[in-house]
Amino acid sequence: MLKRFLETGQIVGTHGLKGEVRVNPWCDSPDFLKGFTGFYLDNGKTFIKANSIRIHRSIALIKFEGIDDIDEAAKLIKKVIYIDREWVKLPEGSYFEQDLLGLKVVDAETQKVYGTLGEVSKTGANDIYRIDSDGRKTWIPAIKDVVKSVDIENGIMFITPLKGLFDDEN
Repeated sequence: MLKRFLETGQIVGTHGLKGEVRVNPWCDSPDFLKGFTGFYLDNGKTFIKANSIRIHRSIALIKFEGIDDIDEAAKLIKKVIYIDREWVKLPEGSYFEQDLLGLKVVDAETQKVYGTLGEVSKTGANDIYRIDSDGRKTWIPAIKDVVKSVDIENGIMFITPLKGLFDDEN
């Protein structure tokens, strides 16, 4: 079952004296956060309205309703912010990172199971996926030539690995 509330970032500090907080975004771009009027805290239990969201370099500066001074803002440090999955419509072929983690990674041709997707790492050109299997970690590029299909509902990612990525290949 897919999680309703998705981790979107973490409050890492305060900004100024009037209650603004610094948020390290866990999304493709901090600009993504500007599309929301509020966020959830506490694993989706508490909704908090955002009065303003602005971007400074790679950090989002958010002023939440009811947080009006640095002392109140400081109480939010280390809290994770969440969005409701229903608020976002992803383009075809795009996925929430949290939905990819834990997928079984299977060869599209031979049905051999390579392991599970353990981490998504962002690089300049494309993401790379870490496949975990029996203590071994193998990184694959998240490109169309390798990732053939993703079935979130059944928890499977089908791949055609590049030669040399796994021990048994030439």
